[in-house]
Amino acid sequence: MTTFQDARAFLLKHRNDYDKAIAEFRWPDEKQFNWALDWFDAGLASNPEHRDRTALWIVDAATNTETKLSFAELSRRSNQTANFLRDLGLKRGDHLLLLLGNVVPLWETMLAAMKLGVIVIPATTLLTADELRDRLDRGKAKIVVATQDQVAKFEDLGGEGFTRIVVGATSEHKGWRKFEDATHYPETFTPDGATNANDPMLLYFTSGTTAKPKLVLHSHRSYPVGSLSTMYWLGLQPGDIHLNISSPGWAKHAWSCFFSPWNAGATIFIVNQPRFDAKGLLATVARCGVTTLCAPPTVWRLFIQERLADYKVSVREVCGAGEPLNPEVIDQVKAAWGLTIRDGYGQTETTALAGNSPGQPVKVGSMGRPMPGYKVQVADADGNLAKEGEVRLVLGADRPAGLMLGYQGDDGKPKGADGDVYQTGDVVFLDDDGYLTFVGRSDDVFKSSDYRISPFELESVLLEHELVAEAAVVPTPDPIRLALPKAYISLVPGTAITRDTALSIFKYVHSRLAPFKRIRRIELVTELPKTISGKIRRVQLRRLELDNDRNDALRGQEFREEDFPELQVSQSAAR
Repeated sequence: MTTFQDARAFLLKHRNDYDKAIAEFRWPDEKQFNWALDWFDAGLASNPEHRDRTALWIVDAATNTETKLSFAELSRRSNQTANFLRDLGLKRGDHLLLLLGNVVPLWETMLAAMKLGVIVIPATTLLTADELRDRLDRGKAKIVVATQDQVAKFEDLGGEGFTRIVVGATSEHKGWRKFEDATHYPETFTPDGATNANDPMLLYFTSGTTAKPKLVLHSHRSYPVGSLSTMYWLGLQPGDIHLNISSPGWAKHAWSCFFSPWNAGATIFIVNQPRFDAKGLLATVARCGVTTLCAPPTVWRLFIQERLADYKVSVREVCGAGEPLNPEVIDQVKAAWGLTIRDGYGQTETTALAGNSPGQPVKVGSMGRPMPGYKVQVADADGNLAKEGEVRLVLGADRPAGLMLGYQGDDGKPKGADGDVYQTGDVVFLDDDGYLTFVGRSDDVFKSSDYRISPFELESVLLEHELVAEAAVVPTPDPIRLALPKAYISLVPGTAITRDTALSIFKYVHSRLAPFKRIRRIELVTELPKTISGKIRRVQLRRLELDNDRNDALRGQEFREEDFPELQVSQSAAR
């Protein structure tokens, strides 16, 4: 039997030997496994080598304060939280909606829920009340843990069916329990039984090809154990201080702000800023001795606008994920720090399945090669192996530990990750050396500021507006965010193409969509391009945006969000 500790030790030992890691790595095959109990408590918090090391280090720029907690301290505090949640009636298999920023209770609650066998629904604090209702209803949450600034969103959601817990409350909130009550509970915890490795553990809501987000179900094996591949790609080692710039609620946060660093026995380092400040962040990275740094390309593009060479950093590994990196970004970071940014690739449905691992040649523009434990194929539309096609994971005996249980259906059963292969929906080019280069999404989903944007979801909201007849959302290039969501809209007959019409549509989407997926450009047109069967040709509109061709017959009148002073108040409030 291969244990978690065996697999971890193998990857740490062969971190620079890609060929050996690919050839000889084996996923752990333990039938019963609870990462929080069997690794965090038993392997880190109880081990003299690790227990007193800093597990979590949070720097708060707004208050100029720092918080450090050791592995042993977090173990005890998460035990108290688990006992508190159990006392409130939460039990194995129940669902908990986690609506927190980067505050200590996020890590305490995640560990506590795992110890209880509770399924966590991570959620971004940017969600609207309507989106929270969807997560409560379809996620079947029994308990919500949220910060004080989220309380108002629940006022019209009703109080039946779920318990509410508020973190950091400075006053009483009717119907809400205080998270800080957990400090009155015992520091030791006894589980109600063994946890099966394939028991459900995480439920993510992710954008896709339908109006409502899909529900991605992960197990006690898939993300905790599967994140060994992410640890390998990041190049993490015991004792590292690891900064990953990502917001809670998204899979990348679980990848690199939770499982991967602690798989390695590294410190998770967090910098909270009221607004992103590249200078301040870089100064903190240098002052605090960060050794490994992962950031989305949006952040790297902001970093290189500063004089990077002026910051005397201790960084050993630099990584990027979410979208392809520009060559000039890679070149400038290398010139300043002597380090090459290594790209990686995965999905909410997986852990890191491909990447440029430490010590290997990096091909600029490529997202690297398959990670240890992942058998990857590139196949055309007919399922034949090809140089350009969809990324597929081989299942059966080669099923990677990091793949989800499946998409949870209305019946509660996972689907879509069984059979012979798992189809990612991502199209790549495979070169002769085995490197993968991202081409696009087969379902038109795209990235903006590292957020995954579903055109269908945004179009569904637009079509609710009384003046919108048809709509197609595509990415339009942006120098900082890579792309912005733009909507081509045909109006109902008799509606004038005017500024007031565009403003009305902008106001509507502001009220219905979280800030990260708001439409930033609107082009009002007389007709949309369609196939012979009547389907809108988004690919043609994407090409218009890439070519920036203003003379094409399909063009209409474009309106930009920033041109409307009336919207600035709501934009500021959302940030």
